[in-house]
Amino acid sequence: MKPANLLGSLPADLTHEVFQNIVRSPSVRIERIVSRGHASPEAGWYDQGENEWVMVVAGRASLEFEDGSSCELSAGDYVDIPAHVKHRVAWTDPDIPTVWLAVFYS
Repeated sequence: MKPANLLGSLPADLTHEVFQNIVRSPSVRIERIVSRGHASPEAGWYDQGENEWVMVVAGRASLEFEDGSSCELSAGDYVDIPAHVKHRVAWTDPDIPTVWLAVFYS
């Protein structure tokens, strides 16, 4: 087995967010997401059929929830979002890449 690093090989072109599967099985999916100044579209609520545990590994971001609450995340911060809780990315740091680790599970 060869180790990998979540902060290694960051994409040079971040015109769009980059989503990369790290692990995928019938019961769990783990993604690395790299953002830089990205946000969900105003009408772009995520309404996922699976739970999502998400952590900011590097950078900063803010999440908004349909109920009006929000949370700001910096390196090391995480949140567990139950399935069908509508949420969106309000902003990510425009000056440095924000690296997320997202775990989707049932």
